[in-house]
Amino acid sequence: MRDDIERLRDIEEAIIKIEKYAVQGKAEFFENELIQTWIIFQLQVIGEAARSTSEATQQKYARIDWRNIIDFRNLLVHEYFRVDIKIVWKIIETEIPKLKRQIAKILT
Repeated sequence: MRDDIERLRDIEEAIIKIEKYAVQGKAEFFENELIQTWIIFQLQVIGEAARSTSEATQQKYARIDWRNIIDFRNLLVHEYFRVDIKIVWKIIETEIPKLKRQIAKILT
């Protein structure tokens, strides 16, 4: 479980890093390749941390969409040419805040 806590903290830290630049807004995200790359990398970190979380923890916290997080990481890493920036922004707006709440609830 200790390793799982570390992976959850990795997710929490990546979310904080995403928020640091996402706060600049949609227009800046779409115009700034450096911000896009930074955020995509942090999404990869989240996916890798999720992938490294034990099956027991994933089952215990089944409300987290572990499979989609891991699958999206695989797309970002292995099929980067298929990445749709509009979908990335939608994830930033809708999924990241939800995941942040879920992770915070576990870690508190």
